[in-house]
Amino acid sequence: MHLSPRSAALALAVALAACAERSPPAATKASESTGAKAPRPGVAPAPPVPPAAALERVIAIGDIHGDLRAARRALRTAGAIDERDAWVGGKLVVVQTGDQIDRGKEDREVLDLFEKLKGEASRAGGRMLSLSGNHELMNASFDFRYVVAEAYPAFNSFTPAGPLASRAARYGDEKRGRASAFAPGGVYALMLAERPVIAVVGDSVFAHGGVHRKHVDYGIDRINDGVKEWLVGRASEPPAIAVAEDGPVWTRAYSNGSVSAEACRNLGEVLTKLGAKRLVMGHTVQEGGVTSACEGKAWRVDVGMSEHYGGPVEVLEIKAGEPHVLLAK
Repeated sequence: MHLSPRSAALALAVALAACAERSPPAATKASESTGAKAPRPGVAPAPPVPPAAALERVIAIGDIHGDLRAARRALRTAGAIDERDAWVGGKLVVVQTGDQIDRGKEDREVLDLFEKLKGEASRAGGRMLSLSGNHELMNASFDFRYVVAEAYPAFNSFTPAGPLASRAARYGDEKRGRASAFAPGGVYALMLAERPVIAVVGDSVFAHGGVHRKHVDYGIDRINDGVKEWLVGRASEPPAIAVAEDGPVWTRAYSNGSVSAEACRNLGEVLTKLGAKRLVMGHTVQEGGVTSACEGKAWRVDVGMSEHYGGPVEVLEIKAGEPHVLLAK
């Protein structure tokens, strides 16, 4: 297992991919020179996950897609926030598996809510961990096909800056602000750079789409660091393995329809290598609510809770090592 001591301690990592309807785009190559940019105030590195022995409850929340009401309902169902959106979860750990944006009109508000709660949870001894999903990384690649018109104005105050300023400046008035915010080195790209796409928390592995043996063999820290370098503007593209069709936020091997016996065997090997009991993922809408496969080794938490899909609001609770589904009232 090619994991650094940092991963052995808390096993956070990143990988990537792109959207539900199509194959992943080729990695964007920047012609401009790249360079580092310091994160804006308020975008701090994520605090470490508490040791496994200290975890009392872990909540997994699936795709939100720009629906602030659904995000609030999910967080309140988890016992994470009150009616004023303040953290009341104490030592609770919440993992949101990516795709906070696109398809809905409030995606900036959703991003900002989870970023605010990251600090509040940390100060209370808990953890709010958001993963970057395929739609976050699509936006960082200037792929705005799934952005609704109502979501653009929230980013109008941003102007082209950083290593990809010239590319962001090419967009018309409607899209230029969003392009500036999400361009590698931009304010929201720097926020995403602090969000892993694969994380091991307690006895569970979390990813947007899934994790294969080759991702572990390649090195989760290598993927994580490579994606981060791209998002902050120090690399012209993310690692190829991260944006492959079977990449960690593209694959549907464990979530799309019936899961093959071979896929379940492969997942078993992944979990053994990572010292975990289960994989929790989003990315693929489960029309019947949260579902499991591979004898409880795979849990699918994308329930289509956003207004775009019209599904129920459900979250997965892992308490005392046992998964339970919580349904919003």
